[in-house]
Amino acid sequence: MNRFTTSVSRRTLLKVTAVGAGALAAPAFISRAALASSGELNFMGWAGYPDLAAKVFPAFEKATGIKVNFNEQPDQDAMFAQAKLSLQTGAIDVAEPTVDRIGGWASNGLTQGWDVSKLNIDNYLPGLADGKMGEMATVGGKRMIVLSVWGTEAIVYSKADAPTEYGKASLGDLFDPKFVGKVCLRPHSALAAMGRYLDSEGKLPKPWLDGYKDEATMKQLWDIALAEAVKTKSNVVQFWSGENEAQAAYRTNGAVIGLNWDSTGYNLRADGFGYIAPKEGAFAWNQGFALLSNAKNVEQAHEFAKWVATPEGSAGWAAAFSANPVAKGAIDLASAEVKAFYTSALPSDATQKLWWWPEQQAWFIKLRGEYADKYKAA
Repeated sequence: MNRFTTSVSRRTLLKVTAVGAGALAAPAFISRAALASSGELNFMGWAGYPDLAAKVFPAFEKATGIKVNFNEQPDQDAMFAQAKLSLQTGAIDVAEPTVDRIGGWASNGLTQGWDVSKLNIDNYLPGLADGKMGEMATVGGKRMIVLSVWGTEAIVYSKADAPTEYGKASLGDLFDPKFVGKVCLRPHSALAAMGRYLDSEGKLPKPWLDGYKDEATMKQLWDIALAEAVKTKSNVVQFWSGENEAQAAYRTNGAVIGLNWDSTGYNLRADGFGYIAPKEGAFAWNQGFALLSNAKNVEQAHEFAKWVATPEGSAGWAAAFSANPVAKGAIDLASAEVKAFYTSALPSDATQKLWWWPEQQAWFIKLRGEYADKYKAA
């Protein structure tokens, strides 16, 4: 399954499996209008996550009385195609794309803005409904998507051989010559990390984000990032593309620091490794709820989005995806071990500094792959 670059299930920070059925079934307030029509919601989301239908939707129905009709799709292209068909059929009320795609949904007339007065925006963790995330979620002055789950890519480090802490850890550490033969990186993420580091040091002719807007600027900035990254390519002990490779780099091949998914940090927590957001901000991916332009059950849709922003709903949704909850208090429903990992990885203002992957069009993905190949071959 391909969301942004790969499956959410391989990028776990929080395994909120400690959330029990009792917690998910906690009561919620529901407006009379939500039950005034069908009392149902037609939801289109990701296939392959059985706990949604087995646990989460029944909990939502018990809490609100609204039944969810689940339309499972394998990927975002299939969702997009089905959303287009729904313009004629009205078969879908809410879909769950990633935020980097919402602009395309909106420009094709597939979505309408959420009525934020009917949502509990204050329930979201800082940085997930405001700041940069709020800007990305807004198209034409309307909130086109509200988050459901999210995750990060940040610094994995050996507590013995590469100790660091929040506020000190930097993307620049990945390219420090003292770590020759000890760094684990994903090629395209490494180049983005170099670009963001250079940007933070004022060493780029234009902001790094400008490179996501047009080909000429992308090539200009990525040429610089590639050249700088190649200078310390000897740092790389292993490139990774998936979770198993990443863990092997640290457990078997001598890596002591790297840029990895939160799942890697979580899985290595008992092996002497920590996971921390860099001072430039952790890379962040996300997905959320989009209200289709001709949704039939609009009130129910708002109740659904609002429920997933409660601690119980958010914890359940995150557990189903093995991803991070979006609501305040959801982490409190997890085990003490999970809570400790979460708070240590993203302390203080770290969620407000998250660097959300921007929209990446087809031309960008193609060029990004070419730059990654050049970096690996250098």
